[in-house]
Order: sequence, then C-alpha cells, then structure tokens
Amino acid sequence: MSASLSAPATRGDYVPRRKRPSAWLVLPVVLLVVMSLLPLVYVGLKAWQAGWSEALHLLWRPYVFGLLRNTLALMVGVTVTCGVIGLSLAWLLERSNLPGRRLWGVILCLPFAVPAFVSSFTWVSLSAQFEGLGGAILVMSLSKYPLIFLPVAATLRNLDPSLEESARTLGQNRRGVFFRVTLPLLWPSLLAGSLLIALHMLVEFGALSIIGLQTFTTAIYQQFELEFSNANAAMLSAVLLALCLMLLWLELRVRGKGRHVRTGQGAARRAEQVQLGSWAIAGQLYCLMLAIVGSGIPLGMLAYWLAVGSSAAFPVAAITEALLSSLALSLGGAGLCLALAVPVGLLVVRYKGQLAIWAERLPYLLHALPGLVIALTLVYFALHYVPALYQTTLLLLIAYALLFLPLAQAPIRTALNKAAPQLEEAARTLGASSFTAFCRVTLPIIFPALGAAFALVFLDAMKELTATLLLSPTGLNTLATEVWAHTANVEFAAAAPYAALLIVVSGLPVYLLTTRMYLSR
Repeated sequence: MSASLSAPATRGDYVPRRKRPSAWLVLPVVLLVVMSLLPLVYVGLKAWQAGWSEALHLLWRPYVFGLLRNTLALMVGVTVTCGVIGLSLAWLLERSNLPGRRLWGVILCLPFAVPAFVSSFTWVSLSAQFEGLGGAILVMSLSKYPLIFLPVAATLRNLDPSLEESARTLGQNRRGVFFRVTLPLLWPSLLAGSLLIALHMLVEFGALSIIGLQTFTTAIYQQFELEFSNANAAMLSAVLLALCLMLLWLELRVRGKGRHVRTGQGAARRAEQVQLGSWAIAGQLYCLMLAIVGSGIPLGMLAYWLAVGSSAAFPVAAITEALLSSLALSLGGAGLCLALAVPVGLLVVRYKGQLAIWAERLPYLLHALPGLVIALTLVYFALHYVPALYQTTLLLLIAYALLFLPLAQAPIRTALNKAAPQLEEAARTLGASSFTAFCRVTLPIIFPALGAAFALVFLDAMKELTATLLLSPTGLNTLATEVWAHTANVEFAAAAPYAALLIVVSGLPVYLLTTRMYLSR
C-alpha cells in the first residue's frame, strides 16, 4: 500500500474551492475593463474616422510642433530640477549633521500640500513675469520635488551602512562612495519619483492654464471647449497617449533588469553622519531659501489676497456650496473607487487569470492620461449611446473612478495578500455564501487598508479640475473649479477663500505624514 505525501499548501499556493469566481465579483470587474478600454477605443475611433491624410494634416503643423516643444521642455526641466532638489535635500537631511534637520523635513514637505494650480495662481498674482515656460518650470518644480525627496530620503534612512563602509575600507573617498555605491542603490527610488513627475507634467492642466503655457493638455481643452472640435482634440490626445507610452517604455529600458536586493537583514544602525563644519550655514540657507520660495511665498500671497477679499466681499453661501459639492463628489468618487478596487483585488489575489490581469493593469495606463482625455471619452460615449447620462453626477463619479483607481488598488491588494482565504472557506462550510463570508470575515481584516485607499482617492478627487470642468452638471461648482474660474478672470481675491480651503483639506494628511516621519524619530 503506497501513500502519496504532499507539502502543506502555503498562502501563496492557495487555490479557492470554487473553480470560477462568483457573479458579484466578476460583474464589476468586467464593467471596469469595459470602461477602462473606452479612452483607447475613443482615440482610435477618431483617428480611424479622420483617416491618415486628415490626421497628418491636423498633426503636421507648426502649432502642434510648438505644443510638443513646450510639453517636452516642461517635462524635462521640471523632472531634472526636482531630481536635483530632492536628491540634495534627502542627503542633507539624512546623511549630514545639519542642525534642525527634522524640523526642516516637515517644513520642506509643505509645498506638497498646496495644489499646483493654487501655487501657480499665487505666483502669477505676485508678478506677470512668472508666466510662460520659465515660470511654469519654477512653480511646478517647487510643487513636485517632494515626490522625489520623500522616497529617496526613506531609502537613504534604510540603507545598510556597511555597504558604504566596505567601499571606504577599499580606498574610496566620500565622493567615490556616493557615486559608486549610494547612488546606484538610490536609483530605483529616484527613477520612480522622476517617472511620476514626468507623467504629471504631461497631464497637468490647471496650473499651466493659469501660468499661460500652451501644452497638449491646455490645447485639448481649448479645442473641445472653445472650438467644439472633437477631431482635433482626439488627434492631440493620440499624441499625448503616445508620449505617455513612450515614457513608460523608456522607464523600463533605463531601469533595466538589475535588482538591488539584500541577502541578509543588514546592520540595524544609522550611517555615520557627515560633519558639515562651516558648510552648515550654507545648508541652512539652502533649506531656508527652498522653504521661502516653496511654501512661504504661496502661503503669504494667499494670506494677502484673503485679507484683501475679506475687506471687500466674502460670499459665505457660495463658498459653503462649493465646499459641500467638493466633499460630496470626493466622497462619492472614493466610494465608487473602493467598490471597483475590492473586486479587482480579490480576483487578482484569489483567482488570477487574463481578466484579472487586464483589470489590474488598464487603470494604471489610464492614470498616465490627462483627465481631459477621460472626460472627452465619457462625453462622446454618453452623447452617442446614453444621452440621459450626459452632464450628470454619475458620469463625473465614473471619471473619478477611472482617474484614481490605482491609488486604491495598491493598499487593497497588499491587505488581501495578508488575509488568509482559509477563513472564508471555514465560513462557507458553515453555510455562508461567498459574499456573506467576505463581508463577515475578510472585510473587517482589510478595513484599515480600505480607509487608507479611501483617504488617498478622496484627497486627489478634491483637487481634480479638468474632468470636473467638462463633466460637472450645469450650476455645480467645486473648490477647484472656483479657483480656476476666478483666476482666469484675474479675480485673485475672490479665488483666495476657495484656495485656502483646498490647502486646509490637503495639508492635514501631509502634515501628519511628515511629522510622523521626522519628528517622531
């Protein structure tokens, strides 16, 4: 008599009892895949309808070349500037003995709490000299450098100091150690932050329209809103989509196949700090300068316009209405995101398959597209196939879900990977349905991740501008659209209260994050 022994199944090898996922799990995922494919179908359909000759006529123009030049110059200029600022700040605050570096870490992250279009309105209201490409690079760099500073600083904090010490014992000076050992280890974090900033520059609209720089996103909006030309807007969207795809491909090529891994736990101690000596004064001045231009001037100008506006008129009813509309739309968009992200996460973690792969990856591709393209797509399909949906709140919430779903996917999938599926199986053996077992067993386990995902989507939806401008029902105004509308009319004092409320809502989580990171050490 022979017996076959098999190794006990691990969590990663778990196969669910049911061969096929339940309908309540599949239907929202299929709906998400269909909605995610719509922007690609829309751009392809418009290009096909125009034909090659018309498409070439629309794109092969000095006007389009000018848009391409401005877009690429902005993307490269901001990405390089943010890389220099973020890397230098991370090293200064993590590897030197700069006095007050923990407090500087909190202060220098404050620009991240100011929406880019709010910051641009304060700079433009200060002087018209900040309009154009140079002003755009300055304003956007000061708004986005924390996207590189924070991950690079975290990587520096967790690096094993023995790697650098070994290089020193082999005769390398500090400069050689930095370029040969430290920088290659920081490369993944630096590259990820740079890619995120570059994608943001491709899709940025509000700040650039206020500064007066013509890029593809501002041109797409003008073609649709002012000239009512879907064909021109679609052609420009196709170019922008191609740029996004090329950027993602380039990032994969530059990153290469190298992996930076550690074979052991490493040393549980901090690296030796560099003694700045007389250079400490220069370091303090550098941090002070960044604090002044990054958050001091925008907040100071906002306070000035608030004071000017309060001395004239302060429309409490309109401000309250915009705040309540922003809260309602952001709460609804975050709720819809969770309703789609949870089934996608379950399908990816528990069942896998082609549907799960498409449902997981398509939203990340859409995240690289501007809200204008998503909005144009929904406008087109609503008018042609579901006219009753046009200019409704539901259509705007769908746009929010498509734009911000990746923000919810990551924490939810991480939590589901840690939730043992055998617990649900035990509930099913006691007679519970798959949906009931999920709600009673798995949902309480992943609830903290749901809260984090909800907060991330909610905060980004509060600041969303482009899709809201095109899709919001008539008469519905948000804090973001009010800032944009008043700034477009050079009504800086009128825009200030709405901008201040946006900063308050966005600044609280950023403040809590940075104080926890630095002041608690």
